[in-house]
Amino acid sequence: MSEGITSTDFQFKNQTGKYSGKVREVYYFGDKIAMIATDRISAFDVVLRQPIPYKGQVLNQLAAKFLNATSDIVPNWAESVPHPNVTIGKYCKPFKVEMVIRGYLAGHAWREYEEGKRSLCGNELPNGMSENQRLPCPLITPTIKAAKGHDEDISKDEIVKLDTVSESDYEKIEEYTYRLFERGTTIAKERGLILVDTKYEFGKYEDQIYLIDEVHTPDSSRYFYSNTYQEFFDQNKPQRQLSKEFVRQWLICEGFQGQKGQEIPEIDEDKINRISERYIELYENISGEKLVKAPYSNKLAEIKDSIMRFTAQ
Repeated sequence: MSEGITSTDFQFKNQTGKYSGKVREVYYFGDKIAMIATDRISAFDVVLRQPIPYKGQVLNQLAAKFLNATSDIVPNWAESVPHPNVTIGKYCKPFKVEMVIRGYLAGHAWREYEEGKRSLCGNELPNGMSENQRLPCPLITPTIKAAKGHDEDISKDEIVKLDTVSESDYEKIEEYTYRLFERGTTIAKERGLILVDTKYEFGKYEDQIYLIDEVHTPDSSRYFYSNTYQEFFDQNKPQRQLSKEFVRQWLICEGFQGQKGQEIPEIDEDKINRISERYIELYENISGEKLVKAPYSNKLAEIKDSIMRFTAQ
């Protein structure tokens, strides 16, 4: 059977709470948090049953690299990475929107377009576009975090009207989103990749806006290989890509899109290993470094110890 961390159940000195998301588990210590990236995998806002080996390490280490590489644009929550699966930093009160930005018509945006929609989060799209076509300019298509089920598309005007984010704060995170995407695009290009789309999350700490959560990882972003993009686009062939989209496409073929009454399919051992290899491939392509796999033999104890050292400070 494949290895993987599916959950943690730690108790720490001075711990003030715990939250389990789709992939990450967050331990609260007043105004600080310790975030553990597990090996769970989600798609269509549903957590699949089997973990993906090394996925959590890939996400945590890539996020750390990109948080560091963008800290001159916007301050971020991360302060230390004491273990390949753990990041410790500031507890920021999150805005209830995710800032999705798209450079190409792909994934969810393409599925909406294919159904005949020409307005996406207040952005008007022309007729006659093709899947994976480059957009005239990057478009921000925010989503609002739903209490249950799928996050929902929302426009800037709706966000401000609902007072989800103040107009002044929204203008600032919009500016940050464009600048972060430009930086991510540049870094990807240097590595022979195209940053197709991604999402950013922001929050406040002591009334200052911070970039939070993960940045430019395969869970939050979609990448194409640049050397085959134009050829495959011209031939109307699926793009070679590094993202979770291949998992979503497999689920769609299995008749699952997270809708009520649909049963989550099992992932066999071969597919688990191939998904793991894809995550490692993205890490090594985008970072330019070999992933040094943290062994699973004592990983949970090492994760716990790394956080205990933080709480003892």
